[in-house]
Amino acid sequence: MTDDLFRNDAYARDCTAAVTAVRDAALVLDRTVFYPMGGGQPGDTGRIEWDGQSVSVVDTRYGEAGEILHLLGPDPVMPAVGQEVRAVIDWDRRHRHMRMHTALHLLGAVLPYGVTGGNISAAKSRLDFDMEDTVDKAAAQAALDALVAADHPVRCRWISDEELDRQPELVRTMSVQPPRGQGRVRLLEIEGVDLQPCGGTHLASTGEVGQVRIGKVEKKGRRNRRVNIHLDD
Repeated sequence: MTDDLFRNDAYARDCTAAVTAVRDAALVLDRTVFYPMGGGQPGDTGRIEWDGQSVSVVDTRYGEAGEILHLLGPDPVMPAVGQEVRAVIDWDRRHRHMRMHTALHLLGAVLPYGVTGGNISAAKSRLDFDMEDTVDKAAAQAALDALVAADHPVRCRWISDEELDRQPELVRTMSVQPPRGQGRVRLLEIEGVDLQPCGGTHLASTGEVGQVRIGKVEKKGRRNRRVNIHLDD
């Protein structure tokens, strides 16, 4: 099982680790700062270095039994099992994902409807809402800007499976439930704004989101509105 360092420190850009397994064009490490794809957030990219050599990580995914797979580029030179390495993420890309993911939580606070889907990328992100109403883009943009400007603290904390079961209103996603069975569930809390299960990487405060713009609003069904956002910088 890989020790997921990003879970407690989303700002860690690199770490030392040991190779625990070599798969087909993939490495498993005993610890990592690489976030694996999940919750609509892409897996990290970057590189793994050792003894003057380096391989590119083109994606990160979950494997079996808690392993995190660092997927490598074509024809990689593989380190041996037990080799000490340095894992380095593409920080600029990750930080944009953190800004986007935190901004989507703010968007969900501005539009308090059930969430039927979502996706994050460095260029554009979206949430799908269970709603029939027309989105007032100007009002939503103003509310979103105010939440960013207020610079609310953002933090993660944990509750037990039983506590979550007693508070079903915390789950905003309608088609996907947070994973249970490990005894606890991670919550993302934006103080005074949002509180819900989330396993992604986030900023320390909303002010770090920067200039975020609501883009196209699409009607995807009678009760489905897709709202896109962009980072303007």
